[in-house]
Amino acid sequence: MGTSTNEWRATIWGSGHSYQLDEAFEQPHVCIIIQPCKMTSEQLQGDTSPQELKTSNNHGTVMEDDDVDTRGVSLRCLSLYTRGGGCKVGAATSDEFGELGKIHKPACGTHDTSLDCFSYGVERFWKKNQTIRKNPEVEKPLGNKTDAMHVFLPDDILEMCLMRLPLTSLMNTRLVCKKWRSLTTNNRFLQLRKDGFYSSPWLFLFGTVKDGYSSREIYAFDVSFKKWHKIETEALNGRFLFSVVTVHDTVFIVGGCSSRKTHRGVLVFNPLTKSWHKVASMRHARSKPVLGVYEVNSDRLTVKSHVRTRIRTQTRFLIIAVGGVGSWDEPLDTCEIYDSSSNKWTEIQRVPVDFGVVSSAVVCNGIFYVYSETDKLAAYDIKHGFWVRVETNPPPPRVHEYSPKLVSCGGQRLFLVAVSWCEGDGEIGRRNKAVRKLWELDLVYLTWNQVMMHPDAPMDWNAVFVGDKNLIFGVEMFKIFGQVLEFVTICDVSDPKMDWVHVSKNEVARDMDVSSCVMKSMAVVHL
Repeated sequence: MGTSTNEWRATIWGSGHSYQLDEAFEQPHVCIIIQPCKMTSEQLQGDTSPQELKTSNNHGTVMEDDDVDTRGVSLRCLSLYTRGGGCKVGAATSDEFGELGKIHKPACGTHDTSLDCFSYGVERFWKKNQTIRKNPEVEKPLGNKTDAMHVFLPDDILEMCLMRLPLTSLMNTRLVCKKWRSLTTNNRFLQLRKDGFYSSPWLFLFGTVKDGYSSREIYAFDVSFKKWHKIETEALNGRFLFSVVTVHDTVFIVGGCSSRKTHRGVLVFNPLTKSWHKVASMRHARSKPVLGVYEVNSDRLTVKSHVRTRIRTQTRFLIIAVGGVGSWDEPLDTCEIYDSSSNKWTEIQRVPVDFGVVSSAVVCNGIFYVYSETDKLAAYDIKHGFWVRVETNPPPPRVHEYSPKLVSCGGQRLFLVAVSWCEGDGEIGRRNKAVRKLWELDLVYLTWNQVMMHPDAPMDWNAVFVGDKNLIFGVEMFKIFGQVLEFVTICDVSDPKMDWVHVSKNEVARDMDVSSCVMKSMAVVHL
């Protein structure tokens, strides 16, 4: 190997080949340290010929002289090898990595190599990352829709995200594509959302009247966002004076009448899917029946077919219909019960004699309680199938022009909402105003105890109150100064203060007829 003043000429041995490398360096050992590793990497990939291995001196890294042995190479090599014995780092620092599991020939010989390939590999890796960062295609902003990244989530993760959305947002996601609509409307998704306690209460207002005709609109109030929504349907077109009751996440519309007849039919409305279907009709046609729901949680249904037999778990429920008005406008005292397992209505024992007209009813502690216009209370034992007169002493005082409403909270507490006179301050016997009071029945001593008073004046003669868990929802609708107004209030009976809170005022009833105050009915559904 010979040298001159401006040129260093060396012969490099690698992979059994001899190459000539002519470079001009002030420190000739630099080329020998760097270039063999690069040659090794590119030779293994088959991208570079021996004639292309000419580089300038500005690609090297200066090493200390005391780190070089007598052969002019570094002593700091990490001695990393492939399975064939070559330099592993040198083979992995090229522009493209080689195939995994490929056995290469020794690049630096079978002896202990002393090439500083680790420092070279780090330098190439750093330069490559800098090139990627400066790539205009990578740094291009995503303002243009064609350049935006498309992220695809697995269906199970997407399902978990969608089930946590509020119902309003969930309805909007169904408009994105057919896949999302199918994913969010199947029974499995709805059951998972219900079991995960992601639902919130909604109020559904039925039976409104516009321009003298029964409205085709259902008004839904989102309690969480305090916002009204309108649902249009043809299923209730022309039907009025029906009763509604909530079963799980569906609403049963029972009875009612139209311009021609009194109905026996029962419709089922699913707010999540906005679908309608029919179930078995009642045995007696009636309008404004008093309803109650009892769930048989321990019952199981077995479904059999000629192909196979499968067993599924399904909650059985009963709907009890009492009273109402018949086809000839006569008050009814008949009672019947609907069994979801058989999809049939069965007539049961009538209410006690001289009980009077039934005004409201509710299921509490597995007992079906009914309250009459004559302030009498009766209970129907659902399991044993008979009526019992409940003697309360004394009954709550009330103004008989207003209908009393029974309410059950949590299935354990029984309340009565009634209007009574409020005595004047210090003046005995002076009844200066009427107030709506909330009473609770002591189920042990059978006594009524006043709990609180409603802050609003009782303007609605037929106000609707419905209990749901620990909440009581009330809707009052009345006409004043030529305009129909509505108020929605909520009371939390688990709160020691038990205050009524206004959540909506004068938002949907302005365009309704005054007959909506009598026709209206309400249901609470968790969606």
